[in-house]
Amino acid sequence: MSEIILIPKEQPEVPIEANTITPDEFAGKSLEEIEKIIIWYGNTEVPLSDFFEVSGKSGVSAADTTIIIDGDVYNTKRIGQGMTDGEIIVNGNVNMYVGAEMTGGKITVEGNAGPWAGQNMKGGELTIKGDAGDYIGSAYRGDWRGMDGGVLTVYGNVGNEIAEFMLSGKIIIKGNANIMPGIRMHGGLLVIEGDVVARTGGAMKYGNIVVEGTINEFLAGFEYLGIVKDMEIDGTSFKGAYYKFRGDNCNRGADGAIYASVVNNRHILP
Repeated sequence: MSEIILIPKEQPEVPIEANTITPDEFAGKSLEEIEKIIIWYGNTEVPLSDFFEVSGKSGVSAADTTIIIDGDVYNTKRIGQGMTDGEIIVNGNVNMYVGAEMTGGKITVEGNAGPWAGQNMKGGELTIKGDAGDYIGSAYRGDWRGMDGGVLTVYGNVGNEIAEFMLSGKIIIKGNANIMPGIRMHGGLLVIEGDVVARTGGAMKYGNIVVEGTINEFLAGFEYLGIVKDMEIDGTSFKGAYYKFRGDNCNRGADGAIYASVVNNRHILP
């Protein structure tokens, strides 16, 4: 695997739009060609070299190319957008839309990520070691088709309305979630290992949500189906006892499922 190393020169007040930072774009190019790749600074096209020092060697194909961003890019958006293969490693924080629309490959963010991480993701692996913002794994604003494949993992906490309109794939949150995780879900698996503030699965139609922590405020539109133990969903095993609910009954014929840890959620029983 060949590596291209990008070292940020600065993070300006106006965000950088860098959807061209992908193995697909870098593969087969010389360092000089990579330095000239266009990114956006505000409404101005600028070469990548204006904001990054570039070194290393690209692979012949995206699959043979790893991009290492060795520094904090907290004000750079769209890294890895639409990538199909290869790998990106960010040794710091990133801004919005990291991994949006990706169909393959692997992205690892060692720090935090802004909103819309993994938006409309269809494949590959996106791992965020810190916290992430609102709407991760969700649909483009105004669309009804969200994440449709791949695995998105956040080790920290997340914001509001994650997995909105999720169709398939897997989202794993190892920390806590704010309001409306899984809103309007139509498929896939959402796992929240921490706590949820409120409205889990609001208006969901299909799919599965597993909450291992505490759901502080539970919606009334779910039918209690009993307790299940040591279950397996989409190839993932869950040990222990879970309350199972079906809904959200605000949608006629909805058959989504919420599984809530019995130990942490005795207060939500009807």
